[in-house]
Amino acid sequence: MKVQFYDKVEDCVLKFAVIIAKSYGQWVFCQHKERESYELPGGHRGDGESIEETAKRELREETGAKTFTIDPVCVYSVIGKNRVNATGEEMYGMLYCADIKDFESLHSEMEKIILCDELPFNWTYPLIQPLLILEARRRRMID
Repeated sequence: MKVQFYDKVEDCVLKFAVIIAKSYGQWVFCQHKERESYELPGGHRGDGESIEETAKRELREETGAKTFTIDPVCVYSVIGKNRVNATGEEMYGMLYCADIKDFESLHSEMEKIILCDELPFNWTYPLIQPLLILEARRRRMID
């Protein structure tokens, strides 16, 4: 698995958005109904959707975020087969950071969200998600 970071790519290659979210200083992670692990909210771009619209929709759906701010961090790509990439070819996504002020009920494939002071150990994508957080920290987008 290889993760690379870019400042910009052509919009048409951006297939997904992933959001590093916090709420009042606590990390916000999702737990899917079919998994025991934790993941950052995010998902694939819908037809006719801008990548920012994707990020906002996924944040609402997967965390129940009602009021929030969201900012782009950078583009990243993943090369290698994983749960969402059967071919292993390079896929591009946009990384965002969000600050959630309040939540509504969940209505998605997520079982629950957790708010925590420390990063979890049981990641859904352990070879990707920690690198995204490190890059956002390197760019001073999160503490």
